[in-house]
Amino acid sequence: MLRLHGIIGTAHDAAYAGLIHELEHRDGIELLFVPPSDAGRKRFRLVTDRGTDCAVSLDRDEDLVDGAVLFLDPERAIIARFGEQEIWSLRPVDQAASLKLGWNAGNLHWRVRFDGDVLHVLLDAPLHTYRARILPLLESGEVEEVPS
Repeated sequence: MLRLHGIIGTAHDAAYAGLIHELEHRDGIELLFVPPSDAGRKRFRLVTDRGTDCAVSLDRDEDLVDGAVLFLDPERAIIARFGEQEIWSLRPVDQAASLKLGWNAGNLHWRVRFDGDVLHVLLDAPLHTYRARILPLLESGEVEEVPS
């Protein structure tokens, strides 16, 4: 269990933006999804999207915000996100479409999980911004959206 005390800053703070951007490219960002029922608490225990067990404690004068950086070192960062992880599921229709979808997902640094022939994209932004990036694949029918 990793004990996290206090908020270091936010992911958008200029002081941390450079390191966080580098960590994104090295796949070093872990997200801690905080359900609404825990958002106002000062102490809670949750697991990140990468499986790190975290015990979080905040000072009385600290309020958790979406994007709060709870841990930061040269190898990884743990960032709080409010709500549940949204997932977009896609299925390529053939091997050629799989290569195209995989190339796009990798080139765009999408966080993904695999389940057989389905690619699950872990959303960090509104779905329409992801959909716009692969619209030609969707419109051509090479990639299908799978209902969750």
